[in-house]
Amino acid sequence: MPEQSSTAAKIGDIVVWILQIVLAVQFVMNGYALFTDQFVAKFDDIGFGQWFRYLTGVLEIATALGLLIPRICGLAALALAGIMAGAALTEIFLVTNGGLDDATLPLLFMVWALVIAVYRREQILGALSLVKRK
Repeated sequence: MPEQSSTAAKIGDIVVWILQIVLAVQFVMNGYALFTDQFVAKFDDIGFGQWFRYLTGVLEIATALGLLIPRICGLAALALAGIMAGAALTEIFLVTNGGLDDATLPLLFMVWALVIAVYRREQILGALSLVKRK
């Protein structure tokens, strides 16, 4: 019987790595798009200035790359969930003509990242315990 649970754990790990890789590819593309003129008007609408567009792009690419590094993938997923929560709230409250419909995709990505973070919770707790010791 332990062999079955070990097989299930291996399959679960493979599935989560696939989810991480797909999400990482998506957010490298999203982050790159933020460095193009495609989002200038949206960030003008938000009102924080274009520096915020660049910061968001850097954060999205950094967390995407973090999803591919075993020691920090859980923390990267947690950070990405936070970024997507901020994006959803921005769509709902700060974007002209925004709303819950426009927040759907950021909320979907947030849930996706949270699923990864929950699966990688032991890695997150391990990283936090290292910080706590120092």
